[in-house]
Amino acid sequence: MSEIEHFSEIEHFDEDFARVERWIEQYFARPERYPVLPRVAPGEIEAALPDAAPEEPEPFERIFADFERVILPGITHWNHPRFFAYFATSAAPVAVLAEALAATLDVKVMLWRTSPAAAELETMMMRWLGKLIGVPENWTGIIYDTASIGGFSALAAARESLGLGIREHGASGRDVPVLRIYVTEHTHSHVKKAAIALGVGLENVVHVACDDAFCMRPDALHRAIDEDRERGMRPLAVVATIGTTSTTSIDPVPEIARIAKRHNVWLHVDAAYAGIAAILPEQRFIMNGVDEADSLVVNPHKWLFVPMDCSALYVRDESLLRGAFSLVPEFVLTTPERGVRNYMEYGLQLGRRFRALKLWFVLRHFGARGIRERLREHIALAAEFASWVGAEPGWEVLAPHPFSVVCFRYRADGMSEAEAEAFNARVMQAVNASGDIFISHTKIGGTYALRLAIGNLRTQRADVEAAWLAIRDAAAAAA
Repeated sequence: MSEIEHFSEIEHFDEDFARVERWIEQYFARPERYPVLPRVAPGEIEAALPDAAPEEPEPFERIFADFERVILPGITHWNHPRFFAYFATSAAPVAVLAEALAATLDVKVMLWRTSPAAAELETMMMRWLGKLIGVPENWTGIIYDTASIGGFSALAAARESLGLGIREHGASGRDVPVLRIYVTEHTHSHVKKAAIALGVGLENVVHVACDDAFCMRPDALHRAIDEDRERGMRPLAVVATIGTTSTTSIDPVPEIARIAKRHNVWLHVDAAYAGIAAILPEQRFIMNGVDEADSLVVNPHKWLFVPMDCSALYVRDESLLRGAFSLVPEFVLTTPERGVRNYMEYGLQLGRRFRALKLWFVLRHFGARGIRERLREHIALAAEFASWVGAEPGWEVLAPHPFSVVCFRYRADGMSEAEAEAFNARVMQAVNASGDIFISHTKIGGTYALRLAIGNLRTQRADVEAAWLAIRDAAAAAA
């Protein structure tokens, strides 16, 4: 690249960056001015874009204009204060600054040498977060993009711990026992994907029965493991959840841990959403029993105001995780350092983003006290919403709501289950069609449930009140 071409790249950078900065500032000041759900039809965004990349360079002014003209109308605004679907996540502005810096540095956190500061900051952020939520101090881990990858990696380490030689020799064409993974119907679906990828197979993911609070029954788990052993199968892992995706129920980890230990089965705890709540002293009990598990995943990008993607996997014995994935090609054998952590050896990725930087910025910006205040507010708002639902004739709360998610529905006297499902689906569609509020649904034991999740930094009581009013109005119109 010539010197003239090099300088042309940054000639107007200050002006362009200032324009982006102003836009971001205005966006965070009033994200509610955009519809939370886009009003576009499938294929509309594609149709507005050319079929091929431009041959000649285009000015930033034109690129940014198309960002506003084409892209923004098709954005679902997760930062909107009335985004109540799935798990309501949001990005703290300070973390956006961290992301800009990380993108500017563009380091690859694979070997310690490829970015010592990034590698060591990741180690420290795992330690900071672990102390905040009560992870055993001797546990270590790694920051992945999502809990799905963290769960897959934990199960890969569990498979390695069996000593079956699958890493070297594979699972096909030789005498390897059938492996079994134990979950409930409320366990996140990524466990099934991991079973596919690891060669365990979907039919070997065992659904353990739940109690009336949608939590795994230890007696049913014990029986399932015993039965599988009698059939010559090999239990691989149990996955317990703290804060299930549908209902945020909490599996009884202490009892499950005792059973897993008795049977010498790996215990993975999925606390992707609710684990952050353990920062609150009054919620620390949710981590009871985790010290007897083998691995734990928690997502700062769900309820800690860190932008996607930032998921922390903790393991009791990192040598098993490293043993499952360490494969060092010759072209990276350029580091003589000893006693360092080369993060590429702890997962599928070779090159890894500098994810720890945004976590560092967020933890320092809010401080533990500031985080606790916001978590308490979200939990209180969810409890208040549930009280409104419970007090309204025809409406019912369908599951315990220990955190910031409420599952509920409308069912009038004499309404069949099929009629109730169709009715609530119409209510959800009407609410979401406005573009002002976004809620989602789930099924709990076959029962269709509306679902309101609170977790956005900018959500206020007035936003929750507006959601409840819109839901009631939609139900009245659908009646």
